[in-house]
This record gives sequence, C-alpha cells and structure tokens, in this order.
Amino acid sequence: MATTQPAADSQTAEPDIPSNYSRLIARELGLSARQLPELLRGTGLDVAQLLSQDSLLTATQQIRILRNALELSGEPEFGLRLGARLTPATHGAMGFVAYSSPDLLTALQAFHEFMPTRASFIQLHLQQVEDRLECLANFQVPLDEAIARCLADTVVKAFLEIGEFIVGRPMHEAEVCFPHSAPIYEAIYPDYLPGPFYFSCEQLKVTFPVALCRKPNASANHENYRLAMQQCEAMLARLRTSNPDYRTRLKQMMLSHPPGTLSEDEAAAALFISKRSLARKLKQECSGYRQIRDEILSQQATHYLSDSRLSVEAIAALLNYHDTANFRRAFKRWFGQPPEQYRQDAGFRGMHSPGSSP
Repeated sequence: MATTQPAADSQTAEPDIPSNYSRLIARELGLSARQLPELLRGTGLDVAQLLSQDSLLTATQQIRILRNALELSGEPEFGLRLGARLTPATHGAMGFVAYSSPDLLTALQAFHEFMPTRASFIQLHLQQVEDRLECLANFQVPLDEAIARCLADTVVKAFLEIGEFIVGRPMHEAEVCFPHSAPIYEAIYPDYLPGPFYFSCEQLKVTFPVALCRKPNASANHENYRLAMQQCEAMLARLRTSNPDYRTRLKQMMLSHPPGTLSEDEAAAALFISKRSLARKLKQECSGYRQIRDEILSQQATHYLSDSRLSVEAIAALLNYHDTANFRRAFKRWFGQPPEQYRQDAGFRGMHSPGSSP
C-alpha cells in the first residue's frame, strides 16, 4: 500500500479537520500570538479562525500548516514530537471512545471506523495475520517526501500513545514499518518507539500481538464508551450525507462539542460565514440555530432519563445547564412535562414494551 494516493481536488474539499490539531502544533513550536501568521502562511486562514474552538480545516490547509511547522521548527523529526502530543484526549469523541474501550482491539476498531470524523484524508485498515494485528495507514492526498515522512511519524507515534494508554506501559511488542528510507535522524527513533522499527517497507504499518490487543483496559467504562460511540456514529452518519445542508453541518458541529456549548457566533465563524448569513441559510432550510440546539439537547436529555440512573441535577450538569431550574424549564418547554414525570412514563413504557418481562 503506497503512503500517498491521488485524490479529488483537495482545494475544493469540505473542511473536516478540527483546528485543535493545528493549535497543538503551534504550542509544540512555542509560537507566540504574533508568530501565528507564519504558521498559517499560504492557508488563507487568519489567526482568529485558527483560535476558534469550532473551526474546521481542509486537508490542503492542514498539510500546508504541517509544512510550515517543519520549516519553523528546523527539525526534520518534528513529526515524532507532534505524535507524542496526540494523546487520546486530543481526538475528541473518537478519542473518548478509545480510552473508554474494553481493550486495545476495540479502540483501534473505533479509530478505523471514525477517522473520517477527524481527518477524512487518512484511511486506516485493520487485518489479522497469524497472531498479530496489523494497522495500516494510507494518505489519500499527494504529499512530498518530507511531509509524507513527517505525517507517517506522527500517525505511528499517535497509535502507540493510544496503545500505551490502554495497556498501561510502553508497547515493546509493537513493530513499525515505514515506507520511507532511513532519515538523517534515525538514531532518535528509539526515544519515541519502544519496539523494533524498519524503513523502506512497502506499507506504513504498526503491528501488535493479538493477545495484547485483547488485554482488558483498566480505564474501561461501559457507559462512557456507549455514549461516545453514539456520538461518533451520529457524526459519521451526517458526514456520509451527500452535499450536506447547513442544518446538517451545524448539527455535526454541535455533536462534536460538549452539549450546548457551541454559540451561534462560533458556529458561523467555523463555517467561514457571518452570523446573519448562517441564520438566513438555516431559515431557507426551514430551520434555525435554536431549533437545532434544542433538538440535540432534548434528545440527549431523554436518552439520559430513559437509559441511566443519573439524577436530574446530574443530567442538567452534563448538558451544561449551570442552573437545574433552567434545565427543568427548558425540558417542560420541549415536552410539556417535568423530567421526573418523563422518566416515570419512560419506565412505564419500558415495562410494557414487547419482549419485556410480565
């Protein structure tokens, strides 16, 4: 499998890469606010867009930022440094699925399935060969040699960060195959990769013993895993919608952030349009910002009330209502009854649903 593949015109691709990766690059470089334009050179982005928590980048913009970072760092091994910063928590809901997964195999399967919600130009493939699990990565955009090597270093180290978090120790059993030839910084790879590594291979690949992949995760949390999976699946379903409208894109953005925290101003900035333009486009689609926000919050509220034992106060906090009374008023506006009554009715419906015990 080649490291790079030709792709459709990436200049016109929809932005789908969260800007937090680029902010992390800036922090790793130690850039001041006045130096950020150097990192953004040639991307068409300004500093305000980079600093927005909700902005999305195209693959072309992300790769240009990585190229600029390589030049600013003056260190060809920058990809290894960056990969070491990519802990599961940096990957949003996808990372939340990973670190609450029952084992490493399930975590890697989540990255394989949900990578399009974070960076659609990176394709992952998993396969078992005898007693080892192979994780293969493929970049769906043209890359020059330096960027391909930098990105390969970053992806491999990020994979190992996930594995080490779940296993709880350095993964000496992991083997890495790089498609690039040995670089001038070959001697520092052991500082980042605990196991054996090889250069000039046919594929970019990390392999783990299957037995290690099935070792239970000490940090596993079934409820957190289930909720994060639902969020990722909802995001992926919306991404697969052809030519998504603004309502769909706004829902996708809201689902990728803590409930109720995305403001209308922030959403418009992330879509690179004004707040007034966003409101007009949503109105044309017979929708609106508050309507979409209420739809998501009400669905999450009913899910918690029906499928968990969380208190109403805890649910209000999870949905980022700082005052439980405000949550109760919103819930009554949505459903015409208080949350306690909804939970009682939901329990009654569950007891009398098909297949339930008499």
